[in-house]
Amino acid sequence: MAIVNIGILAHVDAGKTSLTERILFETGVIGAVGSVDKGTTQTDTLELERARGITIQSAVVSFQLNTRKVILIDTPGHADFVAEVERSLRVLDGVVLVVSSVEGVQPQTRRLARAIRVAGLPTLIFANKIDRLGARGEVVLGEIRRKLRLRVVAMNATVGLGDRAARVVTPDRADPAWRDPVIDFLAETDERVIEEFERTGGVPSGPFLDAALRAQIARGEIVPVFFGSAITGVGVPELLAGIEEWLPGADEREDAPVAATVFKIARRASGEKLVYVRLFAGSLAVRQRVVLRRRDSFGEPGRIAGRITGIDRFASGTVAPAEAASAGEIVGLHGLRAAHIGDQLGDEGASFRETARAFPPPALESVVRPVEPGRITRLRAALEELAEQDPLISLRQRNDEGEISVRLYGEIQKEVVLETLSREYGIGATFGPSRAICIERPVGTGEAAEIIYA
Repeated sequence: MAIVNIGILAHVDAGKTSLTERILFETGVIGAVGSVDKGTTQTDTLELERARGITIQSAVVSFQLNTRKVILIDTPGHADFVAEVERSLRVLDGVVLVVSSVEGVQPQTRRLARAIRVAGLPTLIFANKIDRLGARGEVVLGEIRRKLRLRVVAMNATVGLGDRAARVVTPDRADPAWRDPVIDFLAETDERVIEEFERTGGVPSGPFLDAALRAQIARGEIVPVFFGSAITGVGVPELLAGIEEWLPGADEREDAPVAATVFKIARRASGEKLVYVRLFAGSLAVRQRVVLRRRDSFGEPGRIAGRITGIDRFASGTVAPAEAASAGEIVGLHGLRAAHIGDQLGDEGASFRETARAFPPPALESVVRPVEPGRITRLRAALEELAEQDPLISLRQRNDEGEISVRLYGEIQKEVVLETLSREYGIGATFGPSRAICIERPVGTGEAAEIIYA
């Protein structure tokens, strides 16, 4: 079965989690649409997420699109949690970027668009909230072109924009009004389109144009835009059809050596570590021994052996134990207690996807202290567990008294860490003021030798 792994990305409050919820409803995974405000959504599972009404950690869920299995990662929208977004981008085949048709392109939208470009991922855009007062159509398309520097093609149009009853219409792709501008667009970067246009007397076939459009979308040269509303469901079926038709599937190399990347670590209430991996090649099985490959702080390669004791597979909104996993899947692995985020599973001959860093590391540092001084050791242990889930927290002991500092992106992340320490570990703590980190890096290196003759 063909698999495609996609991520939903957006500026906070653009409707990302609401869109995920509507997709799960439209595909039959859930029987009723949950609400972010009421804390009843499928992917915001943490008590803290439900209480705050924001996504803090990436969540994985799966649904079926005809003959395609789609594994979806719902990522945080707040800028303080971009580390979760970056880790997710490493394991995706494509992205749905949500843009509010009311607020338009927002600061985090720009950062996400740059990160997607760095990752080289094909993208669809969902222009959300067409049912809201102040919604805009062509203006938002213009913003996307200008501010995100994307070549976009509108795959549907709105009727009654800004009204609760707003709907969308899908143009006939054989209609010259839609077809001719798309031909010109495709010809800008593909000479074969020009050749076919001349060969057919200006009437390239529909299948040829679809194939050319699909190829440019896969290379990130063109981005389809779908208007709609995650709340009312308008435009979501068209988006789902777009995911099925335009996004390339996972490269399933089952006969190759095992190659997998650890992108997320979670802990169950029992304390057991659950390791999320994207399997790029080969297959994994319960009781299989694997090698975790990583580099230390000095860049030296290291190898740690481990054994898989269980596999969780995602299928149609559920998580079920399985005996094996195959190339292209995202799965949860049990038993790899030494695993870290960023580890690669595989031997020397394995081929891994290399991705550049999409976001800078945290630029703020803050001292954290327990309310009860005698719990400093317990606080450090709890922070070490949190750093497993977010390595960029980067703990540092500042002095002989055991004072601990952590690196953070912002004040919201600081509040979330404090609440997590209180809710999950029963530790009261306080943060000192945040300070900008000063990092000095050499701008270059050189060497010289001088021979002195006696």
